[in-house]
Parts: sequence; structure tokens; C-alpha cells
Amino acid sequence: MSQPIKILLAEDELALGQIVKESLETRNFEVLFCENGETALKTYLKEKPELLVLDVMMPKKDGFELAQEIRVNDKHVPIIFLTAKSQTKDVVEGFEHGGNDYLKKPFSMEELIVRIHALLNRNRLKKTKDKIQIGDYIFDYTKQKLAYDTEEVPLTHREAELLFHLSEVRNEILDRSLILKKIWGDDDFFNARSMDVFITKLRKKLKKDENIQIVNVRGYGYKLIC
Repeated sequence: MSQPIKILLAEDELALGQIVKESLETRNFEVLFCENGETALKTYLKEKPELLVLDVMMPKKDGFELAQEIRVNDKHVPIIFLTAKSQTKDVVEGFEHGGNDYLKKPFSMEELIVRIHALLNRNRLKKTKDKIQIGDYIFDYTKQKLAYDTEEVPLTHREAELLFHLSEVRNEILDRSLILKKIWGDDDFFNARSMDVFITKLRKKLKKDENIQIVNVRGYGYKLIC
């Protein structure tokens, strides 16, 4: 049997946390279970897990705050937020704080497992990518930043992931539904609104090269023209 993948689970609902922990352990994951954000941060710094599953509403330090602190030193570890919140602004806030996925309670264990494997696979692929030329910009996928001349512009995880997929099919249409399911896990209304926000931010960060456009192809998706 292969070495278990180490996951940090931060959840203040003890019963739910134990269920998730035991379910993951039956699937060859090693689970570090913490009941509050402060303990989770200490455990993360000590154990360096491969993926984090964080409840948003926790005592001492909430999931968003915890993720933000972790992102200061680690730009790449995948983070899944667990929450009962469902407003578009909450979803966007989660991604802005460094989250890679967002699972609404109640959820099925099978759905969580699928999302965990998807994020782990994407994270491993990212580490193999070189720098990508986009017009006059150099896109560093691993370090999540854009370089223009001597200026460097940082990207959030979601921005970097979206720009990578756009660049892979540059000058062709990136299917909206497909990329929502691939990156966000679902193509529902809230995720679609969230992606629109990130597209707008990418346009602003690429605006110094007038030959670069991200075009909305209504009813189909987006096209990176460069």
C-alpha cells in the first residue's frame, strides 16, 4: 500500500469532524484533526500536510483567517473550505483568502473525496509547469505571478488556475461549463458569478499589453486572445 496522504481537517463540530476523519482514513488518508483555527495553524506548521480541509466558522481563528495566514508562506497547498454559507460574496471571499474549492454543508463524503483527489492531481501538475509567455507578460504558474518588464504582479490561486487554462487554449474558446466543473467543482449560478469576478481581475492585471484580451463569448465561455 502506498504512503497515506496527509490531510489537515479543521472542524469545530466534533461529531462531523470524527465522521469525516474516519471516512478519509478508510481511503488511505492520514488525517490531522483539529477543533479550532489556532490548533490547526500550529499543526500545519509542524506537520506540513498535502491538503487542508477547513471549516469557515471556527473559534479562536476562523477558516478564512487561517487560510490567509498559511498563504503568507505557502502559495500552493490546496485548501477546501467547508461552510453552511451560500451567498455569492461568501464564495468569492473564500477564494480571495486563498481557497481552491468550497463545499457547502451538508455534503456527501464521496463528493469531498472527489474534490480532494482533483485538487491533489492539479497541484502535482502545476509543479511540473514552466513559465508561460502571454503577450508581453511572463506567467509564472508555480510562483503565481505575472511579470511585465521589471514589474511583478501577484495572482491569487484562483486567478492563476484560471489563467493557466485560458493560456492552454489561447485564441480558442474555453468552455464555461467545463472549466467551472474542473476548477470550481460545479457550474451553478454562484460559481459562475465567482468566475466572472476573477475574469474581470485578470483583465485588469493584463491591461498593460493592449494586444491581450479576454473575450466573453456569450453562451459558450471565454477566449484569451494574444
